[in-house]
Amino acid sequence: MAYSFVEPRAGMLNIDQTDSGVTMANGSSAVPTPPATLGQVARAFDPTYGEGEFILLVGVASTVVGSLVSYNATTYQTALSANTANLAGPVAVAMSACTAGLFGWYQIGGLAVIKKTAVAVSPQVAVYQSATTGRVMATAASGKQILGARAANLASVTSTTSTVIVSINRPHKQGAVT
Repeated sequence: MAYSFVEPRAGMLNIDQTDSGVTMANGSSAVPTPPATLGQVARAFDPTYGEGEFILLVGVASTVVGSLVSYNATTYQTALSANTANLAGPVAVAMSACTAGLFGWYQIGGLAVIKKTAVAVSPQVAVYQSATTGRVMATAASGKQILGARAANLASVTSTTSTVIVSINRPHKQGAVT
């Protein structure tokens, strides 16, 4: 993936890179290197996957490219998406190995390449949180659907393939099933 910003700004962190940030003069905790700001949303284009939308968030340990993370919309802190039903909240896809203490871009719109478990994925199906944190599956599970996300593959993806292309639009985990 070679995303380039649609509306470039001088000094912006590339989509596939991480930033250790800077510490402010008052000695407070690190912040992303300016001009980037936490929660900032930007659009970028890739020749294969088209246009996508990305948000700048704080990384968490064990994040790899394609990990599904949940994030706090106030603190912008991520966590690998957990195998818990009815945990409504926003999710995004890691664009870099953005581990703890780093800042990086996460995809929230467009065609995303997401890590999946060892199950086959039929074309154009709903995706669900898998038993493996940070991964999706195509097997229906009550309270675990990723809303605003649907597999975009045109042919079946085998169980031995570790990723699946998913069309996402500000995805979030399913809340309580009533």
